[in-house]
Amino acid sequence: MFTGIITDIGTVARVESPGDTRIVVRTAYDTETVDLGASISCSGVCLTVVDKGPNWFAVDVSGETISRTAKDQWTEGRQFNLERAMKLGDELGGHIVTGHVDGLGTVVAVSEDGGSHRVTIRAGADIAPFIAPKGSVTVDGVSLTVNSVRDIDGVDGQREVEFGLNIIPHTWSVTTLGTIHVEQSVNIEIDVLARYLQRMEHYRAAAR
Repeated sequence: MFTGIITDIGTVARVESPGDTRIVVRTAYDTETVDLGASISCSGVCLTVVDKGPNWFAVDVSGETISRTAKDQWTEGRQFNLERAMKLGDELGGHIVTGHVDGLGTVVAVSEDGGSHRVTIRAGADIAPFIAPKGSVTVDGVSLTVNSVRDIDGVDGQREVEFGLNIIPHTWSVTTLGTIHVEQSVNIEIDVLARYLQRMEHYRAAAR
C-alpha cells in the first residue's frame, strides 16, 4: 500500500531478460534499509525487490505488467517515481494507492499556469467513469487532485475522458512530471473507493 507521495526519482540502469524482464534501478534510498521481498512503487507499479546493492535495487517485471503499463517505461535510462510501501502509523499525505495500474492515459496538453503547470490527460472508456472533479487519481505513481473533467467521444463511439491537473512547483520539481510531454503515455490508477462503488453499482443494477 502506498500514498502517492514520491520520495525519490530512480533511473533504470540495466534491463535484463533471463525470463521475466529484470530491471536494475539506481536510487538514493539507503538500500541497507530495504529488505529483499519489499514492495516499491515504480511510477505507479507495485514491484518486489529481488536483489539489491549500494544505491540500487532490482525487480522482475512480467510480460503481463509490461503489456499493461506505459509505453517504453521499461527501458534503460528511463526515470521512475519511487515510493516505498507505507508503514502503519505513517502520515497519509496523499491518498490510498495500491500500485495496480487500471489503465493508460495520453498527455494531450501541458502549459504553464502561474507558477504551476496545467496538464491535460486523455483516457479511455475503462477509466472515464472513475474520474471526477476534485477526486483523487494517481498518474505515474503521483497522487493528484482532478481539477476538471470533460467527456468526449472516442474513435469507436465509446465515451472517453479528458481531465485536467494542476501540478504545483514542488511536485513538478521532485517527480518525473517535470519532464512530461504531449503524446506521452502515463500509468493511471483510479481511487480505490471508486472501484468499490462500481462493484456496488454492478450488484445493485443486477438486483433490479
